[in-house]
Amino acid sequence: MGRIAIVTGAASGIGQALAGALVARGDTVVVADVDKDGAERTACDLSERGPGAATAAVVDVRDADAVQALVDQTRDRHGRLDLMVNNAGIGVGGETRELLLAHWDRVIDVNLRGVVHGVHAAYPVMVEQGSGHIVNTASLAGLLPSPGLTPYAMTKHGVVGLSLSLRAEAAGHGVRVTAVCPGVVDTPILDKGGPDDLPKPAMTGNGREFFRHFQPRFYAPDRLAQDILQGIDRNTALVIAPASARVAWYLWRYAPLLVNRMTARHVAWVRATLSAEPVSSRR
Repeated sequence: MGRIAIVTGAASGIGQALAGALVARGDTVVVADVDKDGAERTACDLSERGPGAATAAVVDVRDADAVQALVDQTRDRHGRLDLMVNNAGIGVGGETRELLLAHWDRVIDVNLRGVVHGVHAAYPVMVEQGSGHIVNTASLAGLLPSPGLTPYAMTKHGVVGLSLSLRAEAAGHGVRVTAVCPGVVDTPILDKGGPDDLPKPAMTGNGREFFRHFQPRFYAPDRLAQDILQGIDRNTALVIAPASARVAWYLWRYAPLLVNRMTARHVAWVRATLSAEPVSSRR
């Protein structure tokens, strides 16, 4: 029997790829996103492919009541909730000195509070039924120093800490918890450079070019989705992919002073490279 799943931020990117992989396995997925049209298109496309099913739901994860209502409606409709994927997120980066308080507020509200809202709504349901799996999308930036992405990295470190702590607490209730920590994945978030209504810091104004300084080849969302499914099946605490991300994590764990020196030098190189580029090429 297929699982009942909610995936937030599922209209594009990692969430869309994971929703597709779940439906392909025969699961029933609620494609939740703030983008109503995108969620509906995705759900329709996935349902046509089958063998599972997908329905669309509009939700802003910053709204705790809306997330709670989504979980309650899903549980009431299907009788249970097997998988809650708190995936919705935004990218906010740039030199910290350039950032407005509004940048910090937005990334905290979406990337951290959004996950808290999902956990707060889904965890009691899973404890009551004695089973379930919560998957929180973090980032490699949640495991390593990530200069130029300080607000984003801060929230992703928080998501990792939340996930690992809850995992130990939830095990006795039959509930599993996994944090997903990918390197740079080829998703639309790379093209945005941050929220549309906030200024774009110079360092990350051209998202793809900025991230190529750190990872020349981006990972495919479909491949990450398969990694996540494997992590769910194996009840893995941290899903870290691709292999280059795992190498970076191991290096940081065993040689942090070396990584700090390398990172500082790389930041200096990126600054010099960007300052040498024409302004028009960074927009």
